[in-house]
Amino acid sequence: MTKSTSGARAPRADAQRNRDHILDVAEQYFSAHGATGSLDAIAKQAGVGAGTLYRHFPTREALLAALLAARDDELVARRDQLRSGSLNPADALGGWLDAIKAWAGAFDGLPGPLRAATMTDSSPLSLTCEGFITTTEEFLHAAQRDGSARSDVRARDLFLSALAASWIEGAALADDGSAAALSDLTRHGWASTPSRTSDTTDTTDTTDTTDTTDTTDTTDTTDTTDHRITGHDGERTRGKST
Repeated sequence: MTKSTSGARAPRADAQRNRDHILDVAEQYFSAHGATGSLDAIAKQAGVGAGTLYRHFPTREALLAALLAARDDELVARRDQLRSGSLNPADALGGWLDAIKAWAGAFDGLPGPLRAATMTDSSPLSLTCEGFITTTEEFLHAAQRDGSARSDVRARDLFLSALAASWIEGAALADDGSAAALSDLTRHGWASTPSRTSDTTDTTDTTDTTDTTDTTDTTDTTDTTDHRITGHDGERTRGKST
């Protein structure tokens, strides 16, 4: 019995070592070549057959999901820090969106597969994305209850906007400030603005002027003019999260 058990465990241990090695190589390869890098090249670099790689990771999305799972501890720590109450709800939401942006930027081109995963239930990345959307919803609802986020904003849209901010860092026309600028524009979209306190109307006096030049029955009367100037309060927007 013991001998039989030992024999059964050895392949599992070898399989786990192969899996871990493939993940290590894939991490390096995707970091250098992006999320669309060749899976066959990863297998070759790992010193295993393509069949071995595909047994562990049947699709590119499965491999990416496993690599992203290794970053869970860091994200959980950041989420819990933002939940601690040390920041106001708007800044906590902004901090979480920044965390998503950094997470989605692990590999060049990663936002594409993540976006695609939000449109299907079959991708191994779908559950990962849904978890992020659920957490985004938690922070968003807190900001909405606080009055610092608009009531019509959806967590899914904020998640996608964070992916877009991450994607833009690798865009050909982007510069070092593009991702931060897009994040700032996004926040100005979801942040609530103070309601207008007044509608100020400045109306000049209506004057009826009659100038009689002599004693004859000649009257020169100027036009009666109603000059109305309506001022509109400029909408104030909330500043960028720190």
